[in-house]
Amino acid sequence: MINYSKKVLKHFRNPHNLGNIKNADGVGEVGNLACGDVMKLYLKIEKNVIKEIKFQTYGCAAAIATSSVITDLVKGKTVEEALEMTNKSVIDSLDGLPPVKIHCSLLSVDALNEAIYDYLTKSKKEIPEVLAQRHKRMMTLQKMEEQGHHH
Repeated sequence: MINYSKKVLKHFRNPHNLGNIKNADGVGEVGNLACGDVMKLYLKIEKNVIKEIKFQTYGCAAAIATSSVITDLVKGKTVEEALEMTNKSVIDSLDGLPPVKIHCSLLSVDALNEAIYDYLTKSKKEIPEVLAQRHKRMMTLQKMEEQGHHH
């Protein structure tokens, strides 16, 4: 039995900002096929501020809780502030995560980064170097996973 903090269970049982956004300004989807978690984040952005953020996640309690908490953390923030979000902030907001579930917090940050990347690309805005690097890393990881999973 994995020992989750009360906060993780709270978010898991009653996730915040669950659902999708029609005509979202940015959508980020990341998945870890190995552990079966898939996260999708939707952003509505006005004047560079994240006005609305929703998620759909298929996965374990930690995957759902980290998605829920990251939406709380970046709602109302600017795109730049959202890009500074780390998985440490996610873990701290949940009063910790079991070591085997740390990857879920990384996944939630990746989903956020991908959604922002999507938004900036669609709105023909400049992509910060740090985000371009993260996106490249994500694409490489996905490719490696895909190749590794064709038996």
